[in-house]
Amino acid sequence: MVKHVYNNPIVEQRADPWVYKHSDGYYYFTASVPEYDRIELRRSKTIQGLNVAEQVVVWRRYETGPMSANIWAPELHYIQGKWYIYFAAGRNGETNEDRFDHRMYVLENDSENPLEGSWSEKGQLKTNWESFSLDATTFEHNGFRYLVWPQRDPNIKGNSNLYIALMENPWTITGQQIMISQPEFDWEKIGYFVNEGPAVLKRNGKIFITYSASATDHHYCMGLLVADEKSDLLSAASWTKSEEPVLKTNEDIQIYGPGHNSFTVSEDGTEDVLIFHARNYKEIEGNPLNDPNRHMNAIIFGWDERGFPVFDLQEEQIVK
Repeated sequence: MVKHVYNNPIVEQRADPWVYKHSDGYYYFTASVPEYDRIELRRSKTIQGLNVAEQVVVWRRYETGPMSANIWAPELHYIQGKWYIYFAAGRNGETNEDRFDHRMYVLENDSENPLEGSWSEKGQLKTNWESFSLDATTFEHNGFRYLVWPQRDPNIKGNSNLYIALMENPWTITGQQIMISQPEFDWEKIGYFVNEGPAVLKRNGKIFITYSASATDHHYCMGLLVADEKSDLLSAASWTKSEEPVLKTNEDIQIYGPGHNSFTVSEDGTEDVLIFHARNYKEIEGNPLNDPNRHMNAIIFGWDERGFPVFDLQEEQIVK
């Protein structure tokens, strides 16, 4: 029986939710806003409190050029005493395709509180080639910092595969990028061939990467990659993929298209918390990306006898 039950959804109309609990005891939250035109931060001493916390706009899109359209999936990270925001952006160009031709960018802030101070642009996070890329996340392991992100390979059918690379600083990768997953199972290829939204969890001698797959309607779901913590994380052979989604639509409790998650811990630090977005209805008119009702949810999750996370959508965890 879980000790912490959150009243879901916690923050409405916030897709791609990212929650980070800092050493100051605050939960910091950011996400895609329905207008896709800015990056907001908020903080609270409790996860539930994020729903009423003050919203601070820390960056807005440009009118033209790079970073001028479809600001997606910001993530907030604290690295060596500074705050960083990773996000993806298209550009207002001659064609609608330009707005969806995303690249990854990085912001930096050396204030103690990231809701204060100023954010400087560190520029585009360049990869080994120029193509659609988004949803960058970063983690440290054994003294090395890694970047994990989705990107389109022009030579591979589909929208995005998952890659990993070493970083020489928080806004620069070094060496070769290695593909660790591409859409291969049917549940990863509904509507679009998609692996995106990676999130990293280190536990039980393993490195776990959750990711999201398929179109952003009720088919959207989460998959899982795992590697031994002692393995070469830059080798594709070190990573094993779940053959079935680890989180998917549950119509009985009106959770549709759960995905693009992040991880945190409960207020007392005793339970693990899965943060994800989902809709509470199935039918969508037009492009799902234009439907604003992907809401931020939080549930407690446990672990199985193998030391793997278990994401179980139970009715008592989804209090309407």
